[in-house]
Amino acid sequence: MTLSNWAENGWLKNHQTSPGEINNLKMLIERDLNDCNTPGLSIDWRFAIAYNAALNCCILTLFCKGYRPSKSAGGHYYTIQSLPLTIGKDYQNICDYLNTCRTRRNTSDYDMAGTISQKELDRLLLTVNKLYQNILKWVRRYFPKLV
Repeated sequence: MTLSNWAENGWLKNHQTSPGEINNLKMLIERDLNDCNTPGLSIDWRFAIAYNAALNCCILTLFCKGYRPSKSAGGHYYTIQSLPLTIGKDYQNICDYLNTCRTRRNTSDYDMAGTISQKELDRLLLTVNKLYQNILKWVRRYFPKLV
């Protein structure tokens, strides 16, 4: 499938972005990457903040490609699943991992506190930081007018 097919299915909407909008997303991601290291916050909450940074990384790539997530049910799922379609098929493993993080975050946010381990948080932080740096390089290379 293509992003165009996803838009036809209602999972994405066409969207024309701007350098200002991309900069705002970058600031959100950087805020979250900073905030998830705040001492005194629960591991669950820090994980949720790191997950939010990952989700915004995926949104940033969608914006660059001319789309935004739909407001329909499953929005986080499709946003994450779009990563290999935006930045490249090499990101399928990260996409799969972030989908696992999505379900873990849902459990810790809605069902049961204390379900996230420090090891899980550390892995997500490492993954999101690396993903964000790769996305910044990708944007500079393929969408230089947006930075």
